[in-house]
Amino acid sequence: MKKLKIKNNIRTLRFFANEITQQQLAEKVGASRQTIVAVEAGKYTPSLELAFRIADAFGVKINEVFEHETEEN
Repeated sequence: MKKLKIKNNIRTLRFFANEITQQQLAEKVGASRQTIVAVEAGKYTPSLELAFRIADAFGVKINEVFEHETEEN
């Protein structure tokens, strides 16, 4: 079975959004700072709803925040 790896551009988007903090992003999307830290580090895959809220917070489409690649086991 192939494994799906999800990558994100949250750090870059935070930089271009006047260096908003992880805490500020968390407050905008209704999540904890720890959740944002984990998502940004690639250690946690957000729900589809949270992924859309993150994209909305930056005013971009979801595929500008998240991308995926398939890995062979």
